[in-house]
Amino acid sequence: MQDTYRIAIGADDAGIAMKDAIAAYLTDRGFPVTDLSAAPSEDYPDVAERVAQSVARGEHERAVLICGTGIGMAIAANKVAGIRAAQIPDSYSAERARKSNDAQVACFGSRTMGVEAALVCLEHWLVSEFAGGGSAPKVEKIKQVESRNLRAA
Repeated sequence: MQDTYRIAIGADDAGIAMKDAIAAYLTDRGFPVTDLSAAPSEDYPDVAERVAQSVARGEHERAVLICGTGIGMAIAANKVAGIRAAQIPDSYSAERARKSNDAQVACFGSRTMGVEAALVCLEHWLVSEFAGGGSAPKVEKIKQVESRNLRAA
């Protein structure tokens, strides 16, 4: 039995249908899900920041973001200190995002993959845990890069 995590989810207008399917999938599996999606006037950076901040503050252990490609959400979420967001195109990348990079945020593209493919990837991401070992020093270096480059906007 996998652990359950508090999961924040968010989407822009391009990702609403996929977000609804993913939220239902997570809820059916017992995960507490908080939808922090966009209001009609918001763009994906607004959603990504709000969701990533909820993880950085410890309100959620993991998060899922959906936009047209997942790329913009990942870029924006990675601007929040302490966040490692990964754009997930396939199940192997989903697993490695967790095992090798300790990514707390999975980003999916509603225009680049179907809902069923996203759900398969999501399941791989959910059941994978950070492996530590040889990956731990690399994740620590990511944190050091972040620390060296933090600056006021």
